[in-house]
Amino acid sequence: MNHTTLKLIVALFFSMIIMDASAQQKYQLANQYYNSGEYEKAAQVYRSLHNESPHNKTYFNMYIQCLLDLKDFNQAQKVVSEALKNNPDDLTLYVTNGNLLERMGEIDKAETQYKKAIQGLAPDPSAVINLANTFTNLAKYDMAIETYLKGNKLINVDNMFVYNLADLYRRKGDVKNMIKYYLISAEKENSSSNIQTSLQRFLGEDDYTELQKQLYQKIQEKPDAYQFGELLEWSFMQKKEYEKALRQARALDRQLDENGARVYRLGEIFYKDKDYDTAIEAYTYVVNTKGRNTSFYLDAKRGLLKSKKAKVTQNFSYTKEDLLSLKNEYRLFLDEMGRNTQTAMLMQEYADFEALYVNELDTAIAILEEVKSFGGLHPEVMANVKLNLGNYYLMNGDRWEASLLFSQVDKDFKEGQVGENARYYNARLSYFTGDFAWAQEQFKILKGATSKLISNDAIDMSVFILDNLGMDTTHATLQMFADADLLAFQNKYQQALSKLDSINIVFPGHSLEDDILYTKAHIFKKLRRTDDMIEMYQQLIEKFPEEIKTDDAIFELAEFYETQLNQPEKALPLYEKLFMDYSGSTYSAEARIRFRRLRGDTI
Repeated sequence: MNHTTLKLIVALFFSMIIMDASAQQKYQLANQYYNSGEYEKAAQVYRSLHNESPHNKTYFNMYIQCLLDLKDFNQAQKVVSEALKNNPDDLTLYVTNGNLLERMGEIDKAETQYKKAIQGLAPDPSAVINLANTFTNLAKYDMAIETYLKGNKLINVDNMFVYNLADLYRRKGDVKNMIKYYLISAEKENSSSNIQTSLQRFLGEDDYTELQKQLYQKIQEKPDAYQFGELLEWSFMQKKEYEKALRQARALDRQLDENGARVYRLGEIFYKDKDYDTAIEAYTYVVNTKGRNTSFYLDAKRGLLKSKKAKVTQNFSYTKEDLLSLKNEYRLFLDEMGRNTQTAMLMQEYADFEALYVNELDTAIAILEEVKSFGGLHPEVMANVKLNLGNYYLMNGDRWEASLLFSQVDKDFKEGQVGENARYYNARLSYFTGDFAWAQEQFKILKGATSKLISNDAIDMSVFILDNLGMDTTHATLQMFADADLLAFQNKYQQALSKLDSINIVFPGHSLEDDILYTKAHIFKKLRRTDDMIEMYQQLIEKFPEEIKTDDAIFELAEFYETQLNQPEKALPLYEKLFMDYSGSTYSAEARIRFRRLRGDTI
């Protein structure tokens, strides 16, 4: 290649770049004109672009669209006729011509053009898709469907365009056929995950019945196609029909000879959604059916115990016998699995149960001291053991040991939530012991904590101490209240109630009256004295509508009516009051959701 030829090639290359840049600018200008409704100006630019690049379908289609918008049918006919003359094998041009004729009112001629396009199809997947997309862009979904169905026959490949057909039936609003083709697609892909995503996007609340109907039929016809079983399980989960989902998951586990992972994962979901009975069923299946052969055995055993614990402790009517039965199950588990790093998490849960429900603090402390002695624990696990242990020592009256443990964690974790927990507990300990100024300063610092829960609690405590420090220079009233708080924390509820009552006797009309009502409501709740608890909440709401704890009281009372007493008619007005009268409350959005759900609205 000589030097002159090379220069010509380079010059040609750069001229093409310049031409492309110029065309792009003109195209952007034409789009601006079109989007602003200036169709005549847009048509002029698109025509220029079409003349420069007659094979560019985008320029051609936009030029025709402008002419249609301008109702310049004569010019449109000339342009389309010229294109058909030059490209008679381009089937999309027949669709364009048909659309033009339809806009002119010549329906029969338009239909002829559409059919001519479909009749001219060749066994070429790209040609089929191109023609179907042209129909789809004109919202002629039946024609697009016909195109794909004929394409299937011509190419002689079963279900080649099933996903496209499913999408077209979706656009038509034909749910039954949409589901039909999505299920064929799932079978073709030998997977259900992609189809789940599509179905979740497009199925309405009432469409799951049709989906399940077709899935049952598919499972009968093709019992080995496991993806239909997976979709059935998924559909039950979407409807929160957890027992049915579990039944299907167990069937799949047996069919595919799995290790219980599928059932275990569902158990975790059931537990988080507080369906403890179904969670217990799931974990029990893994434990009893798979035994120690599965890697999920230990986790399933732990899940089983935590579900039983939640079922007992969150039920307002549990008995002493319920607690003793669960305690025995914890012991049996630890006898079976041993006390070691693998069971350390469950030992923490067992200690929590002993401390907070059985009220056996010495037992709880002994359990965690044993865990603390294990070597090889993850630093955060060890830190949480120390924090819980510190709380139990404090509940048992040993403030110094509690402070030592909190301070150790604070020193080891200067960043993150674990360290923030330690600092919060130390600040709370200072509050209990009457060092209010220091405690308030620490709570103030913790307002910026990464954990929203710690941050909110710290804000509440900081404001509470600050508001009440100035009310009494001797701090006597605040100290009495802190003493009552500590007694309640130590599960000494009767002593705490007596201390709170004495504040009103010694200091009648003090500003702590609303806080006393709120604290007593919490104590009565723990004592399961429902009527007394409700009375405290109601007094607080009626007497102190402007106080900082009032929105907490309203939400907690509404939630109790809804979840524990099954009295939605009493919960409804309270939720409504929250989002109407306390719109700035952090509970406002959740209260509105619950109100609408209880009222029967679709959310």
